[in-house]
Amino acid sequence: MSASTKSASGREATPPLPWRAIVLVGPAGCGKSTLGERLARHLDWVFVEGDDLHPPGNREKMARGIALQDADRFPWMEAIRQKLVAALNGAPPVVASCSALKRRYREVLRRPGEAILFIWPEVSAGELARRLANRKGHFFSPSLLANQLATFEPGDDLVAFPAGEGSPEDLLRRLLAAIGAPGL
Repeated sequence: MSASTKSASGREATPPLPWRAIVLVGPAGCGKSTLGERLARHLDWVFVEGDDLHPPGNREKMARGIALQDADRFPWMEAIRQKLVAALNGAPPVVASCSALKRRYREVLRRPGEAILFIWPEVSAGELARRLANRKGHFFSPSLLANQLATFEPGDDLVAFPAGEGSPEDLLRRLLAAIGAPGL
């Protein structure tokens, strides 16, 4: 890992954190994308929207309320991994969003010893359902939430922080505090 790299804005920057990549994980509606974008902007890192890397077939299944199988997930997670590996190899650092609900999915994204951090914005099931019911223009069917909650494996490989209430700025402050990053 080089001590000095180009930031997302093209400036010379030394990442203020020991990681070259951060992945926000968790069930739909927990704030992965909203917080990921804000975190990337705050750190002057690149944001990778994991949903944008889903192939059309995955999007169609989820829109119809059909849960993805591992055969659907692994090529998608590998596409996200390639973005993470680029950051580890000297490209600008990244913040990515990816559900990565199971520990073995997170192991696809991060190999042992790699400078990748997983963050889980922890939100109650009721609040997730409320957020999904109010979300417009997203391909994910709210009917899949129960499956995601049953599948999700929180673990010691995640940094969790309470994200059920508060403005996006408040949540970003909590996230930054949880990982020991410079605040707003």
